[in-house]
Amino acid sequence: MRRDVFGDDIQYLKENMDLKLNSFRGEIIDYELPKTEEYKVVEVELAVAGDRANNPTKRITLETGMEIQAPMFINAGDTVKVNLEEGSYVTRVNN
Repeated sequence: MRRDVFGDDIQYLKENMDLKLNSFRGEIIDYELPKTEEYKVVEVELAVAGDRANNPTKRITLETGMEIQAPMFINAGDTVKVNLEEGSYVTRVNN
């Protein structure tokens, strides 16, 4: 499968992910990502001490290299659910 088919959505793809694919004459012409997917957090931005006003967030990096904003309590090693339509944090997943 050609990687260029996915454009910017390539950041959401991970091994064994379920996708809906449409093909024509053996070539993928369209795809549909799931609405949400779970990802492992591999890196987090350091929180700033005292930064608690207005529902603060920090940048986290997921196993695919994708970066999103998440609540301050998210740590490296956590698993989070991401809304793939918006590229946004949904919730922390309990393992």
